[in-house]
Amino acid sequence: MAVLWLDAARSTGTVAAGDPGAAMTGLGARHRLRLALAMLVLPPSQVLAADPPAPVAAPLRAYGQTPTIESIELSPDGSKYAVVTGDAAGRQVQIRDTFSNTLVNLTQAGPVKVRDLQWIGEDYLLLTTSTATSVAGLTSGKREWFVPALFDYKAKRWNGLLNGVNTGDADAMNVVSGEPVATTIDGKPMLVLPGISFPTNQGVVTLFRINPASRQAKVLEAGNTSTQAYVVTPDARVVARADYTGRTGKWTLFVRPGNYGWDKVYEETALVDSPSLRGLGRDGKSVLFETHASGEWQTREVTLATKAVSPPIEGLDDARIVRDPATRAIVATVNADMDALTYNFVDPADQRLWNGVRKAFDGESVSLLSWSADRKVIFVEVEGKKNGSSLFRIDRNRKTADFIGSRYLGVEAEQTAERQVIHYKAADGFDIPAYLTLPKGRSAKSLPLIVLPHGGPAARDMPGFDWWSQALASRGYAVLQPQFRGSDGFGEAHLAAGYGQWGRKMQTDLSDGVRQLAKDGTIDPKRVCIAGASYGGYAALAGVTLDPGVYRCAVAVAGVADLGRMLRWEREQHDGSGNETVRYWRRFMGVTANDDSSVDAWSPVFKVGAVTAPVLLIHGKDDTVVAYEQSRIMADAMRKAGKSVELVTLAGEDHWLSRGPTRIQMLEATVAFLEKHNPPGLAAIAATH
Repeated sequence: MAVLWLDAARSTGTVAAGDPGAAMTGLGARHRLRLALAMLVLPPSQVLAADPPAPVAAPLRAYGQTPTIESIELSPDGSKYAVVTGDAAGRQVQIRDTFSNTLVNLTQAGPVKVRDLQWIGEDYLLLTTSTATSVAGLTSGKREWFVPALFDYKAKRWNGLLNGVNTGDADAMNVVSGEPVATTIDGKPMLVLPGISFPTNQGVVTLFRINPASRQAKVLEAGNTSTQAYVVTPDARVVARADYTGRTGKWTLFVRPGNYGWDKVYEETALVDSPSLRGLGRDGKSVLFETHASGEWQTREVTLATKAVSPPIEGLDDARIVRDPATRAIVATVNADMDALTYNFVDPADQRLWNGVRKAFDGESVSLLSWSADRKVIFVEVEGKKNGSSLFRIDRNRKTADFIGSRYLGVEAEQTAERQVIHYKAADGFDIPAYLTLPKGRSAKSLPLIVLPHGGPAARDMPGFDWWSQALASRGYAVLQPQFRGSDGFGEAHLAAGYGQWGRKMQTDLSDGVRQLAKDGTIDPKRVCIAGASYGGYAALAGVTLDPGVYRCAVAVAGVADLGRMLRWEREQHDGSGNETVRYWRRFMGVTANDDSSVDAWSPVFKVGAVTAPVLLIHGKDDTVVAYEQSRIMADAMRKAGKSVELVTLAGEDHWLSRGPTRIQMLEATVAFLEKHNPPGLAAIAATH
């Protein structure tokens, strides 16, 4: 499914069986814990003092930087870990001894965008980075390509993986097209890497089995131009394949019970909401797939031996699956509500262990990042007003939880603003859940407000620390993040209520929240601005064009201004209108054709005459999701109409604000604009009445 503005995925570790051991109790406050282990995963110049005095407000750079600790991953036996860390100047990949924290290896990664870390056995580390570029000979234009590199721990050397590998007479690209799988064959670590090969002039998803010691690659499976994904067993057998034809919407699931031949076991026509593979099933002898054929998402299981398709499986819908890296078995599912993540483990011993971890950080949102195969060492992220966004290492042998460091160096837990969960009613009575972040040190009365809608639109804001809303709150603003109709993660009815409501009820859901907070006396309705990115950027522009009079300024990051132009661009990017991505957008916009001019009524670029508020446009030049021209044409239209507008171009930046310097540039420009047009200080109250 296509969405606007999704954060880059975080690497999540998985586990193997083990006894729960002693529950972790009596873990002290963050300040006490940090004395056990200072910020040793960072270069010496960035080491945190044990208990520094908290400044009145952290600098904006501290919020806007890419996370100081971006990814962290334990090796299977827990003896060492890899971490991606750094600052705006560039990233580092460090490998450290888990218990002494001794630096074993440091690689300067520079400004590359690191997307994932994964251990292949104990001696090899897979690093995936990405870059936005066009490839000569391909017609898809500029896109984000994911590139693998392998670190040999013993040789202390990085190597490419698929350079020069051939599939018959056709070359393979050195890119990753799916989730890499670490396997063990004859006691030796192996890697199964989904890539792209060219048996003809068209690329196909191809599985390579790579020996990390020799870097020799063997083609396991080469699909066809419709192949989307495969399922691979721990011994590197390819047991399932999914094909999807965009023009017809036909999705087909094949399984391979033995060593030869594919058997078709399921077929469905889905012009939008197409099914997807979810990996091996619960017993390792089946595969899971997700389907929306019933009108809501359900996960079903296909037994390989009998090819029987199960009824829907309870507990797997809308849940993330955590797998054992060695067996690929399901060990847990993860659900997100507004307050926290809930982990449901298959093994009761695992559940007791996790309950102990949660109890140690009561009242905070706790995420599993990585743990050793024996579960003796665990890395978790803890988010909330007590810990901000912090990483801890749990050592079950020593029964300690050591503070590793903050995601955002320079933002102290004491500076973390309170983030409340609220609900309010839209004008038609529809229930809207929302996050309300309140500035520290100010009473919740007559506050200046920033409405901060998420991207997607079929996405959601997550519990825990949110760098953008925290940055705005640190400057004295209340921040409202509505989960408007059309948001995902709140049930099928909440999502489907957004279909056809792009720019309509999805938009007024936001201003209805403003009216409710004004009625409650929490905010001053004369001091409200709106800011957002991607779909949220569109909502910011729509706020001052389609819903005028609510907001005194707007900031649109990578926002859509012309819906018709967007649909035509998507058609060109995806080789015609007959594809799921274009149909997905049209469903939310309420049209059935790309040339339907009715979308002009919901396009801010055609409504600039209604604008009475200043607008700031910010856009990355390397955006491959929303074309840079969307912001350019909006700026041109506003200038022609004599409206107040600024355009900030982020050189070399993508859709997800992946680079530290430009992300800081975005945040600093946003706050300067907001402070100019909607001053947060108490003195501003008199000036606006």
